[in-house]
Amino acid sequence: MKTETLKGKLVNFSFVLPAFLLFSVFYIYPLFYTIWLSLHSGDAISFLDFVGLANFKALLFEDGKWWRSVYNAGFITFWALTFQNLLAFALALGVDNALKTGKIYRVIFFLLPVLSEIIIGLLMREMLYSGFNQAVLNTILQKIGLGFLAHDWFSSENVLTTVAIVHCWKGFGWGFIIFLAGLQSIPDQLYEAARVDGANSWQSFWNVTVPMMIPVTAMVGVLTILGTMQAFAMILALTRGAGGLTEVPVMRIYNHLKVGQVGYACTEGVVLGLMLVCISFIMLQVSKMLREKYGVT
Repeated sequence: MKTETLKGKLVNFSFVLPAFLLFSVFYIYPLFYTIWLSLHSGDAISFLDFVGLANFKALLFEDGKWWRSVYNAGFITFWALTFQNLLAFALALGVDNALKTGKIYRVIFFLLPVLSEIIIGLLMREMLYSGFNQAVLNTILQKIGLGFLAHDWFSSENVLTTVAIVHCWKGFGWGFIIFLAGLQSIPDQLYEAARVDGANSWQSFWNVTVPMMIPVTAMVGVLTILGTMQAFAMILALTRGAGGLTEVPVMRIYNHLKVGQVGYACTEGVVLGLMLVCISFIMLQVSKMLREKYGVT
């Protein structure tokens, strides 16, 4: 009997073994190898010197450029959490009510997220960075009588905000699709019960839609933070870092890898990963508290 039970367990494990091996090779092993490299100095090819926690000390307490890159990523993330997700939610509300044309809008709004970040970055660079008088967007604004809005989009004062807006424009489609799916999963019976109780449209929205969308909003928030804090390709194509003004953590990791500072780059990767885990955990806990408060499962 025990032999048959053990045999059954081995058979069951054999079904998940290929996936487990792939997960171990491409996720678990690289994770621990990265942590091990973060304790060393060198290029990981010709030499490696064990330095313990020296890289972490230098990064956290001495590297001002690292914290500047974290601020840049945080600034872009703030725009994504507010402007991008509010736009995505508003459009999802509108499309949810547009029964006949809803599918068309889904396709249109989801086109940008599926395009390459490099393509978007290069395209917007051509639109915004051909000099103040030659920039395509400024020329369009001048021709339609909105010349007062034209300015140098890549000046030191505006470049980070420009990157944030372009990032939001490119990425709002993901939030739109998730918000729309969440809205369409809310049972119609809840709205009917609210109307029977005499609730108007605003009261139905505030007391039914908002509480029911808390889990979806939390998920979108976490995905937004994880995606934006790791943004790289579009920013690289758009500004090339702008002399550090738009440099983000992943770009610093990339730059250190290029010059052979693999140990220090791995340290940056470990710290960034821990930051994202902590932020995600805090957001999920806040979401859990709100769900318990409003009784949303």
